[in-house]
Amino acid sequence: MLKGIIFDIDGTLVDSNDAHAQSWVDTFAEAGYDVPFDAVRPLIGMGADKLLPKTIGIGHDSAEGKKLIKRRSEIFRERYLPRLRPLKGSRELVLRVRSDGLKAIVATSAKDKELKGLLKAIEESDIEPEHLIMIGDTPYDIEAATKARVRTIGFRSGGWTDEGLKGALEIYDGPADLLAHYDSSLIGREAK
Repeated sequence: MLKGIIFDIDGTLVDSNDAHAQSWVDTFAEAGYDVPFDAVRPLIGMGADKLLPKTIGIGHDSAEGKKLIKRRSEIFRERYLPRLRPLKGSRELVLRVRSDGLKAIVATSAKDKELKGLLKAIEESDIEPEHLIMIGDTPYDIEAATKARVRTIGFRSGGWTDEGLKGALEIYDGPADLLAHYDSSLIGREAK
């Protein structure tokens, strides 16, 4: 029996993935690295521990890595965060889930590794993984949920194709698309 929905935030409920990528590009440029947006964008959602080695070859726990992570956070908060907006249908989707008696749970990898953040959200919700569905927008969300034994719904709103979201039980364009198909969706069928 379905008891709760875990929502990823970035790219799933809030249109923020491009802003995260651009804040990394800005940070790298300030530090003298030429890393193009197109190289960073597909890495958004995997965490700085993997992004830094893949882009500039340094560890996140090195002195330079820590400095870059801190600066990226500042740039994101100052330049991009004030302009972020929810994806169309985000609020309505969360309200619909709640009106169906399901617990709405937030999981984000913004400060944690993906799986660690997801497991923490499950633990805090006090709901067993088999009674949850996670909605995410990246392959990293799908991978973390699968490892945690949580079923997933994928959103293309994060910029990934259906192939990139492979493993999700259902895939929608974003919150508004899921809402439009809610009654026939995995959530709608199980919430009855």
